Amino acid sequence: MTHCPSRRRFLQQSAAAGLAVWLTPPAVRAAGPNEKLNIGVIGVTHRGGDNLAGVSSENIVALCDVDDRLLGPVAAKYPGAAKFNDFRKMIEETKNLDAVVVSTADHCHASATVMALRMGKHVYCEKPLTHTVAEARLVATEAAKAKKATQMGTQIHAGENYRRVVELIQGGAIGVVNRAHVFVNSSYGLNKITDTGAEIPPGFHWDLWLGPAAERPFQPVYHPQQWRHFWDFGGGTLGDFGCHHLDLSFWALGILQPTTVEAAGPAPDLEHPPKELQVDYHFPARDAQPPVHLTWYHGEKRPAIFDEVGAPMNWGNGTLFVGDKGMLLANYGRLLLLPKEQFKDFTPPAATIAPSIGHHAEWIKACKEGTPTLCNFAYGSALTETVLLGNVAHRAGNKKLEWDSARLAVTNAPDLQPLLTREYRKGWEI
Repeated sequence: MTHCPSRRRFLQQSAAAGLAVWLTPPAVRAAGPNEKLNIGVIGVTHRGGDNLAGVSSENIVALCDVDDRLLGPVAAKYPGAAKFNDFRKMIEETKNLDAVVVSTADHCHASATVMALRMGKHVYCEKPLTHTVAEARLVATEAAKAKKATQMGTQIHAGENYRRVVELIQGGAIGVVNRAHVFVNSSYGLNKITDTGAEIPPGFHWDLWLGPAAERPFQPVYHPQQWRHFWDFGGGTLGDFGCHHLDLSFWALGILQPTTVEAAGPAPDLEHPPKELQVDYHFPARDAQPPVHLTWYHGEKRPAIFDEVGAPMNWGNGTLFVGDKGMLLANYGRLLLLPKEQFKDFTPPAATIAPSIGHHAEWIKACKEGTPTLCNFAYGSALTETVLLGNVAHRAGNKKLEWDSARLAVTNAPDLQPLLTREYRKGWEI
């Protein structure tokens, strides 16, 4: 893995590619349509297990997990696959490896993904694509150089309901849209550590789990799923769900990079993401489309406009699009045009967006044939950048950021640049 000499240079290199990295090159064909890919999977349970199942039609030639207690039972189902605890060794040592699936904790996404791309592998990586804003740009840059098939794990993008919503918005069913509200009824609370003498479980490779993160004592709360409660490893509720829910607005409205980002919530905690947060994103006009103001909410808060239009308060999670001729409320599996009375006789247009062959299947086909993927790393990088900027605005003291995406810079507060990247432990630099 190539050594990166400094945080400043990392930011400069990441920004150097500019907006051009979001023009996706075709994937290089590695195998014919009837040949199976040789895939290595990093992280084999929880989301990793789902991703493994999604690519199990191919040759699973390598499995990697830092916990032998999790790796063993899964490896038994794939006796021909080599077993690893260190993904660096898996990527370097597995012969004839075509593609890699990354399902680690967020803080290791970029390290594994960049290494695989630089070694000429196709890559599928769970959302969010990276742990920091600068990493998101770097991954997009490396993907553009590698010309390999990529896909970020936002599997809801393959669902039918998102397609119908995009058709309605882009078809003008609610007119011109310049406002969107995205809300998630979920909250990662604080996990305070009180035990300072926890023993590392047998078979759990703590140093490898830490990867690029700074050294610290092991605590059971970190693994296997509670790491999202800590800034050093995850991004809380926004980091977990942001890419899924903002994805619909990105797709339907064609937004890409915000110009300002402002957070409102509790005073920032140095270690933990907030239980509740509101983030206001402003996106510029696109061709004939007006600027868009998008607000993210997580926790118990809901848009005030819910009461005004009679939206069901028990909707759960979702997006409310506000147009000049009506509104559209949507979540993963359903949609509702509002006000109801206005749309009681509405006939939806014929479907124009073809069904997905499956989120993982799209990627597999792209690896073999060079066909496009809808959540490639060009798209996933921009989406991840936007999501993570919300956390940066909160960690900066709930302030407004003036964002220059081309230069990867907070123009009104240059002192916040360190929040865009991170320091890497020796041996884990990218």
